[in-house]
Amino acid sequence: MKKRVLVGLSWGVDSAVSAYLLQKEGYEVVAGFMKNYTSEEENCPTREDRDEAIKVAEFLGIKEFIIFDFREEYNTKVVEYIYEGYKKWITPNPDILCNSEIKFKLFLEHAMKLGFDYIATGHYARIETSANISVKWKTPVLENNTYHLLKWIDPNKDQSYFLAWLNQYQLSKSLFPIWNIEKPEVRKIAEEIWLPNAKRKDSQWICFVGKVDMHKFLEKKIPIKKWNIIDTSGQILGEHNWAYFFTIGQRKWIQIGWWPALFVIRKDVIKNEVTVWTEEELELYSNSLTASNWHWIGEEYSLPISWNAKIRYRQADQEVSLSTVGNAKIIANFTSNQRAIASGQTIALYKWEELIWSGIID
Repeated sequence: MKKRVLVGLSWGVDSAVSAYLLQKEGYEVVAGFMKNYTSEEENCPTREDRDEAIKVAEFLGIKEFIIFDFREEYNTKVVEYIYEGYKKWITPNPDILCNSEIKFKLFLEHAMKLGFDYIATGHYARIETSANISVKWKTPVLENNTYHLLKWIDPNKDQSYFLAWLNQYQLSKSLFPIWNIEKPEVRKIAEEIWLPNAKRKDSQWICFVGKVDMHKFLEKKIPIKKWNIIDTSGQILGEHNWAYFFTIGQRKWIQIGWWPALFVIRKDVIKNEVTVWTEEELELYSNSLTASNWHWIGEEYSLPISWNAKIRYRQADQEVSLSTVGNAKIIANFTSNQRAIASGQTIALYKWEELIWSGIID
């Protein structure tokens, strides 16, 4: 009997090629589209994405197309998380939460209830087993495995960082069909089989929300409160709408007359004051951070340990050592200074190619 796979089909070429590859492998493929966010006020492409996904499914001969309405759960788990994070003057990472709470939790739960064997997505990452037998994107051949989340073959596109909060069960039920194909080859496959979305560009915005103006998005729940932008000597350079809206290291929205590129190096929410200066400002850099709410993806290691970490997507590996601070926090000491460490973001620890641990930066 064929294994049944529910493919998270979006408008993008990656999920479309994933569905095609699964069909070639002999799986029974059903398309699943997640309706998570709609808005008439913003550039929210949900309807357009749905229509594009339907075209892809029809083109591939996928007879069943299921639409899941997760708007209420997405609002609670992701949208409100964004607002609450900024109110606490931290910088949340909605894409990571979207994966752990929506795609690989809610979507997965519905797939299992409907009798599917796996879900599949177009993520750039790999899954292997503890016996070092790569499950690739085929049916796992071992029982009671430890599942390992590995980087993708192309470090410039690797998305394992966004999957840093997945657990063993989620990995065991997930397939990444383009695990061993670089992006140009994915595009080539899409063009060779004449996929209707073969040339559509990749998205660069918040998971499921769309290309929104983040300030306008935040102002829905956080009213404007203007105050000063200052330099490191305290000189007033301009005004901002609220210190909540800024992230350490941010350059966007800092437009002050003739000044060269300025970056946020401090923000004081009590005073509602944002301090900016040039990128060379030493306060932008630190060689340590503390993290809480940490998570082991598989095996738990005794601390201290030393490997490599990332504090943002696409960052090059950074040498780091982790050790405990009391019972509730872990301190990460880097061998080199890190630029713009932002509270609320995720630090991901890698043992060579494998992502083994993650934590929320304090």
